[in-house]
Amino acid sequence: MQRVKDFLYSSADLKRIVADTLSGDILEAANRIKASLQKGGKLILMGNGGSAGDSQHIAAELIGRFKKERKALPAIALTVDTSSLTALGNDYGFDTIFERQLEALAQKNDAVVGISTSGNSENVVRALKKANALGAETIGLVGNNGGKIKEVANLSIVIPSNDTARIQEVHITIGHIICELIEEDM
Repeated sequence: MQRVKDFLYSSADLKRIVADTLSGDILEAANRIKASLQKGGKLILMGNGGSAGDSQHIAAELIGRFKKERKALPAIALTVDTSSLTALGNDYGFDTIFERQLEALAQKNDAVVGISTSGNSENVVRALKKANALGAETIGLVGNNGGKIKEVANLSIVIPSNDTARIQEVHITIGHIICELIEEDM
């Protein structure tokens, strides 16, 4: 039983640190995404593995509802189209799977969120560079020291941990906070 408590305390402790040090960045990310949506843009999210799941989860909260009934908000996770993912991976290489989709789908008023626990997922780095070139707002949701994404994204929220599970727990909490802030204001 103590092992379970220790896991929960570890997660709670990291969230306390994030609350004390990154609340301003989280609010800024929500405000930037909200501004994109208000200008007629959409939210585009991407990541690998658990971060792919987080991308899909956050998009679903905005398209459906988070806590209250409201108009659907435009959000898409680039991880859901298996035909595109496998074709792009096969024809161009795995590092291009998000970049190529952004080339087709992203526009100037969009907000693009790249999620990576390491901050170094090459396909996310390349996609954020493409989004920058297209004039979209870019946000990195990362861990460790922020990696390459910290240098590429317009705004990076860097979770101060190298524990992948704890980083992912904080990422989805931040995703929920952003959804709630957007939903309250729109």
